Amino acid sequence: MVAVGDNSKGQCNIASWRDIVAIAADSSLTVGKKSDGTVVAVGDNNFGQCNTGSWRGIVAVAANEYTVGLKADGTVVTASSDKEYRRSIESWRDIVAISNRGWHTVGLKADGTVVAVGTNTYGQCNTGSWRGIVAIAADNISTVGLKADGTVVAVGRYIHWNGQNHQYFNYDTSGWRDIVAIAAGTDLIVGLKADGTGVTVGDIKDSQCNTGSWRGIGPVSEELVCKWKGVCKYCGGKLDGLFSKKCKDCGREN
Repeated sequence: MVAVGDNSKGQCNIASWRDIVAIAADSSLTVGKKSDGTVVAVGDNNFGQCNTGSWRGIVAVAANEYTVGLKADGTVVTASSDKEYRRSIESWRDIVAISNRGWHTVGLKADGTVVAVGTNTYGQCNTGSWRGIVAIAADNISTVGLKADGTVVAVGRYIHWNGQNHQYFNYDTSGWRDIVAIAAGTDLIVGLKADGTGVTVGDIKDSQCNTGSWRGIGPVSEELVCKWKGVCKYCGGKLDGLFSKKCKDCGREN
């Protein structure tokens, strides 16, 4: 493992790490998931976010002010000194994906609904009405969800500095279609379309939304498109649930 950048908290001291299969990083924290399901972490530990030594059976990690781990059984653990936050997140069940940014954490459930806990000043945790979600992404004060039909929903705000004061805006993704992947950055949402083009919305002060000329971004395989649309890549039939790989019609595994 190698790392470059600010190392004021020791967050780049990962040269001795071995058997890492997934990583997550924040500005002052680096987290690695090992092949045996354990987790290592270095960097800022003011909130206990490096205290992952006892974790077992982890399949995914997310890092920011707190470290979050998704277990194979669909439960979630967190390295955090905030007892109320820890109690809330460790009560989650049937989670298939996690995202963690700023002071809130988001979990995607197997039934396509989304749970969120943490700071909700800008409504970034208001995901209770979401349905049919297949992917999630969290930014500092927003949460984004990709739906099985290729549309995108978002809650929270993004911030624009106009030279005199900060302005807060809602993300408008209402016109997005055929999206197969999403990402959220600081005051920005990016969507990858099935045809390999990209769409963005958010603060445009540094040209980070200028994706109109992008082509051939991917890989966007037929298999991936079928996965998000919930259809069988062999016969076009419906898959048995949002996260199932088995087709109801032909019975084949996708």
